[in-house]
Amino acid sequence: MLDPQLLRQKLTETAALLHNRRGFALDVGTLASLELQRKTVQVDTENLQKERNELAKKIGMAKGKAEPVDALMEQAAAIPLRLKQLEESLTTIQSEINAIAQRVPNIPHDSVPQGSDESGNVEVRRWGTPRSFEFAAKDHVDLGARAAMLDAETGAKLAGSRFTVLRGGLARLHRALAQFMLDLHTTQHGYTELNVPHLMLRQSMVGTGQLPKFEEDLFATRGEDTRYLIPTSEVPLTNTVAGDILEDSQLPQYLTAHSLCFRAEAGSAGRDTRGMIRQHQFEKVELVHIVKPEHSYESLELMVSHAEKVLQLLELPYRVMQLCSGDMGFAAAKTYDLEVWLPAQNTYREISSCSNCEAFQARRLQARFRTAGGKPELLHTLNGSGLAVGRTLVAVMENHQDAEGRIHIPKALQPYMHGLAVI
Repeated sequence: MLDPQLLRQKLTETAALLHNRRGFALDVGTLASLELQRKTVQVDTENLQKERNELAKKIGMAKGKAEPVDALMEQAAAIPLRLKQLEESLTTIQSEINAIAQRVPNIPHDSVPQGSDESGNVEVRRWGTPRSFEFAAKDHVDLGARAAMLDAETGAKLAGSRFTVLRGGLARLHRALAQFMLDLHTTQHGYTELNVPHLMLRQSMVGTGQLPKFEEDLFATRGEDTRYLIPTSEVPLTNTVAGDILEDSQLPQYLTAHSLCFRAEAGSAGRDTRGMIRQHQFEKVELVHIVKPEHSYESLELMVSHAEKVLQLLELPYRVMQLCSGDMGFAAAKTYDLEVWLPAQNTYREISSCSNCEAFQARRLQARFRTAGGKPELLHTLNGSGLAVGRTLVAVMENHQDAEGRIHIPKALQPYMHGLAVI
């Protein structure tokens, strides 16, 4: 959520910035009207509280002089009800303001390139050279068809479209990838591993920005006690500091978790329907940084390097893209995507997205730290994939295949496969 002062004192400037940088149309008229109502109710409340205090003094003085106080007492008795009505009005107005504010995206950092869609993204660097095959490279679906190791038909029978069953060597490779990533991040990159719930309360989803804007993309339980299946473990990891005031000794925090992720993929009909690129259920190793504001952009570069290291050790060519203002996620102030080379598609595809959200999520979460002067200030939060396990499996399969359709295991991964070098 943006700083409320931007929507109060700099509404016109903020609306123009959001329109120019994000293509987002802020409802200035409604917000201005609600803000005027809020100020009016607040002034009325303050005047009524002043009147109450003055009446209390008059009643005290009258009683001290043995003067009649019935009229004064009658005036004073009516004030609590009027104050309650004003309080209820203020709550209603503030709820309407918050409902609008919760749908306003973050403002891009000054270093973010201007653009309306992915065509405006900027390539930062590349690593590795895509392999030249002496045979027709197969895609991961055809490679996985051997011994039905990648079985979309059974996945559809069990759960419908966009679900896949992995068998044998591929199931083992998928598990090995997640273990490899976790070990790398915890033993070499300084992360603390958490095992987190996959079901979240509504306020947790609001805290990281999934709600209310992306409700149609989420799966939820039924009934009064609704809980939401996580679209990424960014949600539980970031929410671990919700409502907290951290001390200097508790920062920075680098957190990681391997979890299932669930996405309805609303609006993606017809996209990536073949194979494991876009599934309703997938696994991911998530990276979250909780840091002081002055360190967040240094922390973003560090997070990207951690995700890159996974790809380098797996010998997978990739490129780093800085996203333009129109292609970033809702909560992000700056984002880098890592795109891995997929031979069968003859292109790079996203495998990790690393974002600095600045104080956008922390303001919703009321996640703060205590400054040297003792004053609580908002933290900065960052999140990224380190990596998406299913897409990494796809990349390993396609980049390390041979003419017979076998998959060669990268050396860094072989200890997790108990020495197995080929599937």
